[in-house]
Amino acid sequence: MKKRLLRLLFILFLTVNWWLHIFAQPACACDPLPDTQGSSITVTNVGELISAMQTANTTNGHTTIILEPGTYVLSANLPFIGSNMVGLTIRGATGDRDDIIIKGQGWNNNAVTHIFNVAADSFTVADMTIGEVYYHPIQVHSNPNDADDFLAHNVRFIDAKEQLLKVSAGGALYADNGIVECCAFEFIAGIAFQYYTGGIDAHRSKNWIVRQNVFKGIRSPDGTLSEHAIHFWRECAGTMVERNHIIDCDRGIGFGLGNDPLNGHTGGTIKNNFVHCSRDVGIGLEFAPNTQILNNTVVVENYSNAIEYRFAGTSNVHIANNLTYGVITDRGSGASGIVEANKTITDLSIFEDSGNYNYHLIASTPGITDAGITLAGITSDIDCQPRPDNAIFDIGADEYYDLSTVDIYVDHSGISLFPNPVEETFTISGLVGDYSIDILDASGDVYRSYQDTMGTISIDISGLPAGLYFVKIENNTNHSAGVQLILKT
Repeated sequence: MKKRLLRLLFILFLTVNWWLHIFAQPACACDPLPDTQGSSITVTNVGELISAMQTANTTNGHTTIILEPGTYVLSANLPFIGSNMVGLTIRGATGDRDDIIIKGQGWNNNAVTHIFNVAADSFTVADMTIGEVYYHPIQVHSNPNDADDFLAHNVRFIDAKEQLLKVSAGGALYADNGIVECCAFEFIAGIAFQYYTGGIDAHRSKNWIVRQNVFKGIRSPDGTLSEHAIHFWRECAGTMVERNHIIDCDRGIGFGLGNDPLNGHTGGTIKNNFVHCSRDVGIGLEFAPNTQILNNTVVVENYSNAIEYRFAGTSNVHIANNLTYGVITDRGSGASGIVEANKTITDLSIFEDSGNYNYHLIASTPGITDAGITLAGITSDIDCQPRPDNAIFDIGADEYYDLSTVDIYVDHSGISLFPNPVEETFTISGLVGDYSIDILDASGDVYRSYQDTMGTISIDISGLPAGLYFVKIENNTNHSAGVQLILKT
């Protein structure tokens, strides 16, 4: 029995990292949007889509247009989404963004310049792929209206001549409170068509959130740099950029541009991002006062600076707990702030798979693990795992969790499993609310599954072979999940 237990514990150490990564994460921000409410129109082709948008214009918005699976090839621009079309939603029917594609005539054909031109408040686009246009798949126009409360959710932006998402300014108006989440921004060939392009390029925008997106291959094909994967400037303010993966781009995240307040950015936070840049800076502040850069992992190649803060207008910044392959510097231009508890490394082998831009820590690492400072507003990492694991924050976007052979829980305080080890039947108690429970072996096969459980449940595993099993306990309300190990004797 003792030898078998030791063998099972060895299996545990080989498998628990994978299981924790798969199951022990809260849902972050990528749950499906709620089901459609109110008036809706379902379309199956371009003609029906145009007609539905014209109807939404007549009814002043407050309509959901649902696209059935298919490829919608435009020969001209879709109708402009004017300021009267408040509350318009255009979404895919299946929730899978690969099922619905809306595309133009190609990046070098000006017959289709945009997919969606938006000047209305509360416009939502979700669950589709858009691109192959001459200018931008989406342009949000703050003039003549202010185009507040824009939402892009689970959208794949591809292959435009210029920026993939543009927020343009006009007069004194601002586009406020936009959200871009769970989206992908990329060029299919892994490189852009020209240098004048980027991921998100926003002017005169306030309090936007950019979270849990992937930006890939935003690179110029020649010696001139492309724009950033994420760039907020020209009097933007209060932007939150968190939990994004920026992969093989010329430049990563930028707030402001140049030594000019009219091109600057005020406030905001850049936190918990993985950033890889192949030609220039990972995170840059230019005339960006009162900005925070916290707990990011930044890797730059062919350039010396991972994080830059520039010009005297960049004041009162806080740069802390960042893990960088490349230095953090003020470029000698009079910028000021607090720079503390950062770590510059010269060895990428500390990461799980740096060649594929996976910058999770492979093990507890002196000077990084439990080496940061406590920061207000930082309660989780890039995977939404709680911070800190121990009493002290890790440096970088990933909070490394030490694992042991004891039970593993995430956000399931008060839940008990007993006895453990077990011969025939074990009990789970303390299930407050609605839970789903799966019993799995070390290879991931599900042996038992229980739905809509609450309170106390007894589970008979007498028919299972002796061995180590995983008990996945998922809260069906907030979708947080925990994994506990149980030994069947």
